Amino acid sequence: MLSAWISSTHPILASFIEEAPKTPWIWWLIGGIGQVAFSSRFLVQWIVSETAKKSVIPTAFWWLSLVGSSLLLSYAIYRQDPIFIIGQATGFLVYTRNLALIQKEKAAGT
Repeated sequence: MLSAWISSTHPILASFIEEAPKTPWIWWLIGGIGQVAFSSRFLVQWIVSETAKKSVIPTAFWWLSLVGSSLLLSYAIYRQDPIFIIGQATGFLVYTRNLALIQKEKAAGT
């Protein structure tokens, strides 16, 4: 009865409930850790900016972005979700480039 009500009133939730048992727990873990890492970058950025009393994007922001994006990209590939894959792959390139630019700046001594 509850299942029928959920299916008729909340199709997205019903889809989630139906698909959840089909997904191995390791993929839930990878996706969950990726989402936590990806989301925590904003907390790190906020704390660093508040401490500096100005807007700052620390290197940790880019590392958390890269780690989170890598794990979420893995999860997206497992789920075979092309929109999710494109979004995470594009971000992955941006985060990698920013870290390369930071490394280049450090090597130049500026």
